[in-house]
Amino acid sequence: MDDFNTPVAAAIAWAVGLCLIGGLMTPRAGWYESLNKPSWQPPGWLFGPAWTIILGLAAWSAVIAWNAAGTTADQRTVLIVFAVNGLFHLLWSPLFFKMQRPDWALVEVPFLWASLVAMTIGLWPISEMAALLILPYLAWVSFAAYLNLTIVRLNPRSRPQVA
Repeated sequence: MDDFNTPVAAAIAWAVGLCLIGGLMTPRAGWYESLNKPSWQPPGWLFGPAWTIILGLAAWSAVIAWNAAGTTADQRTVLIVFAVNGLFHLLWSPLFFKMQRPDWALVEVPFLWASLVAMTIGLWPISEMAALLILPYLAWVSFAAYLNLTIVRLNPRSRPQVA
């Protein structure tokens, strides 16, 4: 087990966990298909690969930052920013898709976005490269936030279906 790399395994588990849970919480049939959406929305098949690449870059960022962390305080910063981001990342899909409340998901978006800004700022003094690897994630969440806002505006009376 000398070759086992705990930071790499933890980063991969974080990214794969977020991808899997997010995917499971994102049914796009029925209710979602009935919503009015903007013409510029990317095709559904693009979201899985996009999130896989983005969270893969974030996992790479985590490994770089962990290995660059010179102190226990730096390591704590890495753990905290990734844990907080993971929490806010996991909240969006259930709000939007499972609860069928794009409006509530939109309220959650600033917290997710702020967690990414905090991640970038927190990682910068530890590793500039680790911080830069978060920027695609921040850009995608910014785009997704605008898409979420547009869907809310196009569906002002959208209500969850009663099961």
